[in-house]
Amino acid sequence: MFIQNLQYKLHKLNTAQIITLSFAGVIFVGGLILWLPFCTAAGQTTSFSDAMFTATTCVCVTGLVTVTTATHWSLIGKLVILLLIQIGGIGLIALASIIFISLNKKISLKNRRMIQESYNLEQMSGLVTVVRKVVLCVFAAEGIGAVGYAFCFVPELGLVKGLGQAVFTAVSAFCNAGIDLLGENSLADYVTNPLVNVTTMGLIIASGLGFNVWWDLGKRIKLVFQKKLSPGRLFRTLRLQSKLVLTTTGILLLGGTICILLFEYKNPDTLGSLSFGQKLMAAAFQSVTTRTAGFFTVDQGALTSGSVIICLFLMLVGGSPMGTAGGVKTTTLAVLVLSIIANLRGKKDVEVYGRKIRSSYIRSAQVVVGMAVSVLLISVLGIFAVMPEAPFVDVLYELTSAVGTVGLSRGLTAVLNTPAKWIVIFTMYLGRIGPLTLGAAVVSRAQKRTKDVHLAEENIMIG
Repeated sequence: MFIQNLQYKLHKLNTAQIITLSFAGVIFVGGLILWLPFCTAAGQTTSFSDAMFTATTCVCVTGLVTVTTATHWSLIGKLVILLLIQIGGIGLIALASIIFISLNKKISLKNRRMIQESYNLEQMSGLVTVVRKVVLCVFAAEGIGAVGYAFCFVPELGLVKGLGQAVFTAVSAFCNAGIDLLGENSLADYVTNPLVNVTTMGLIIASGLGFNVWWDLGKRIKLVFQKKLSPGRLFRTLRLQSKLVLTTTGILLLGGTICILLFEYKNPDTLGSLSFGQKLMAAAFQSVTTRTAGFFTVDQGALTSGSVIICLFLMLVGGSPMGTAGGVKTTTLAVLVLSIIANLRGKKDVEVYGRKIRSSYIRSAQVVVGMAVSVLLISVLGIFAVMPEAPFVDVLYELTSAVGTVGLSRGLTAVLNTPAKWIVIFTMYLGRIGPLTLGAAVVSRAQKRTKDVHLAEENIMIG
């Protein structure tokens, strides 16, 4: 009877609830496994809070860690961490779907609708193909990244250890986890290595664009090679989603690189001692990694105030929809900026690239940003409640990193007390599932929309 009631209750869950519970379930199970003694390296001990913190940062592909991954965990523990990162990157819905496909099981209408809502797709047709393409793209990109890293790590560490390092780093980079096996310095020892920098930035940018942008670009590039489309018309023929993502991403990456280069140019603790080319590469890497990746090549605690502000903004924005990155997303930022511009110009409609943006998307963008900022403020206040001596900048940087599922740290995470660890755990969790659940909820409500009820208007004062 109990089992039947449980099955009935689970069947009645909507997509947002399923996503929320799925993430929580995987985190809890992963944390319990990491808590077991055989996951911890000899001479080390793992508390329950550290195990849950690590599981959360992996599944939410954040990258903040309370213990050093390279030395604290055993080989089994590192494999569990890698698996949790991969699950978090691919997405639980896609993973479950691919298991069904592999077992030749039919995906029910409810599960198809769940896939549609979780990926914010307009149509339900071809969902199985979408899932297959997602998984294929993930493994293909990670494989290419692993080959790139191998050229550096294998000569340095040997064949077995070098390949293991290459695979782990590639998965972590593409999934935007930012967790590595290199120790406390992350990629700081490779700040002048073009191969490591370019490979990492390529994986982060590619995953941050979103799979639907990949496919849209791939389709147009194929037409160019077939001489059915001129290269000059490629961008104009893209979908509005792709145009907004590429434009916003380009502006953020270029603007972030220029600002960080200017602010850190003479800073001896970051870029000051590097050549101009190396400074440019390090600044570009910092701009890219703040898009929710979590790797670093320069000391985050040594950044100037100007760079910190830039990084806070980039971390909050994050990547793009249907990718592995977190944050409020580039399209959300674009819609809000376009809405502000339209209002300043006195225009009724928000227009871009010859298209009108629906008012429902504008409201959704406002909700997403409002929720992210609210979670950030509450989390910051929570940290100060349990660690009143903590530096304000470090707290704000760390919690923004958690909300945006970035993983960059100024050193505060390593010294968090137990209550503060749980606050960051819930922050990472909410930062990861927030956009997903809101996206699913918006699509679901749009499909079930009833006739609007209009109430009487009344004037209020603004500003």
